[in-house]
Amino acid sequence: MNFVTFESRRIYPSKIVCVGRNYAEHIAELNNAMPDEPVLFVKPNSAIADALYANDDSPVHYEGEIVCLVEQAAIVALAFGFDLTKRDLQTELKSRGLPWERAKAFDRSAVFSRFVDLTVPLSSVRMELWLNDALVQSGGYEAMLFKPDYLLEDINRFMTLADGDLLMTGTPKGVGPLIRGDRFLGKLFSKDTLLLEQQWIVQ
Repeated sequence: MNFVTFESRRIYPSKIVCVGRNYAEHIAELNNAMPDEPVLFVKPNSAIADALYANDDSPVHYEGEIVCLVEQAAIVALAFGFDLTKRDLQTELKSRGLPWERAKAFDRSAVFSRFVDLTVPLSSVRMELWLNDALVQSGGYEAMLFKPDYLLEDINRFMTLADGDLLMTGTPKGVGPLIRGDRFLGKLFSKDTLLLEQQWIVQ
């Protein structure tokens, strides 16, 4: 089983529940329809990784996100994460009305920083993603169409979230391809206070 790190603990999520189309500008960026309810999909434990890998066969796109760690049916910790996507394959699958798993749930498609204790109001949380010292993505609670607490409630209507499961809350506009050697810096803030930052070099 793959794990994430929260304080000094190793956490072994049974699943990662991801939210698609949760930022209006990203919906427009990919020319998708505005959802009436959360667009949800699941990544398995085998998708978890701590490094970013480019793909020589087809482009893999980065999608920076705020990630929530769930314990006892509540959000207890946050991390910066990447929902990696084989974009060309996803586009093909969508055009045929097929599920996205081949484009979303592949090995090493969910990359996370360490998790930090949630000690601030969720409503204050925002993220930034920097690529080679240029800001490429920014967003947070205020811009989300569906807020994390509502997402937990909606998911629990049909699927149990076990202790240690992760919720990826969607990506703002600015997604793009992973290129080997690129340097990413993910940051989480509470308003203007830095909660965590972590750097990755694409391998």
